[in-house]
Amino acid sequence: MIALMLAGTATPAFAQDHGHNHSMPMQPADPQDAEEAAEEESSGEDASPPSSAMPMDHSQMDHGAMDHQSMQPQGEGSPEMPQPMGQSPVDHSQMDHSQMGHGSMDQSGVVDDQAGGEMDHSAMGHEAMAMDIPSGPPPASAGSGPARAADAIWGVEAMRESREQLRDEQGGQTYFWFQGDRVEYRAREGSDGYLFDLQGYYGGDLDKFWFKSEGEGSFGEKIESAEVQALYSRAIAPFFDFQAGIRQDFAPLDRTYAVVGIQGLAPYLFEVDAAAFLSDKGDLTARIEAELDQRITQRLVLQPRVEASFSAQDVPELGIGAGLDTVEAGLRLRYHFAREFAPYIGIDQEWRIGQSADYARAEGEDPSVTNYVVGIRFWF
Repeated sequence: MIALMLAGTATPAFAQDHGHNHSMPMQPADPQDAEEAAEEESSGEDASPPSSAMPMDHSQMDHGAMDHQSMQPQGEGSPEMPQPMGQSPVDHSQMDHSQMGHGSMDQSGVVDDQAGGEMDHSAMGHEAMAMDIPSGPPPASAGSGPARAADAIWGVEAMRESREQLRDEQGGQTYFWFQGDRVEYRAREGSDGYLFDLQGYYGGDLDKFWFKSEGEGSFGEKIESAEVQALYSRAIAPFFDFQAGIRQDFAPLDRTYAVVGIQGLAPYLFEVDAAAFLSDKGDLTARIEAELDQRITQRLVLQPRVEASFSAQDVPELGIGAGLDTVEAGLRLRYHFAREFAPYIGIDQEWRIGQSADYARAEGEDPSVTNYVVGIRFWF
């Protein structure tokens, strides 16, 4: 009877918690067997487990309800559970069995005594941690619905108004922008001068009305040049606009031009403005400007700038020679007190080339002029 009792009680516990040092004996299911086990315990005899073990259903065992801390440490007169060779007792008082997923263990296997009683942790409930992340393109059915499914619910008229509002709020607005690109005082040999270069637009992302004005002269003298352009601008690329319109010169002579050009941001952040001009006298000229902002700090910006003018023929009354007419190169250092306001200092060099230089000498002018500039750049 004692052997049967031990075979049904001690062995499964030994198979489950191999190496556990229990101070409380496992309780047999039969009350009569329990009394006999108590008598055997009082006699001080040790129970040896049989050589074979029966599988035990761990899913029915509630480890969270077991009070391991209340168990008495093994002492003299207490029954000693046999420990496998080479293993030390485990202190269950530090273990939180309520967090162990024994309910998800694979119950089909039997713990092998001879293999050291090791648990197969791969059978525990870790599979819940795996995530099925989809990869690849969406299925074809994702785009198989109608293009304007909301019309069937809210009606065509209601959705038309909603779509128009969406376009207005996401790029359909109109803007006004005005910039003084160069408004500067020019100190040079002889008489000092001034220069202004203004531009702006009104319109949306694609279509704009663009206006530009440039002029320069010397203090105390008649203005040397002044012009105004009125242009229609149409976006032809993400960073470039096509422009066409008219240009009116007020000095040195009144003359009207037809204008065709492009303006935008070229690769490497060069701001480019190029245009061809056909006058009412049949004169064909062209001009290209390029500038680049090099940030030294968030507020301090160094800007190199180059401008070149060309002509298809000589225009003696304007002092313009055929081919390359003039070249202007400058370097300006500006400081942004705000994004909209930045004073600057710099140096600017002008050259008249070829026949244009000859025209300048004939007028008693120097074809090469160096300007030291102080100015302001602003926009709103």
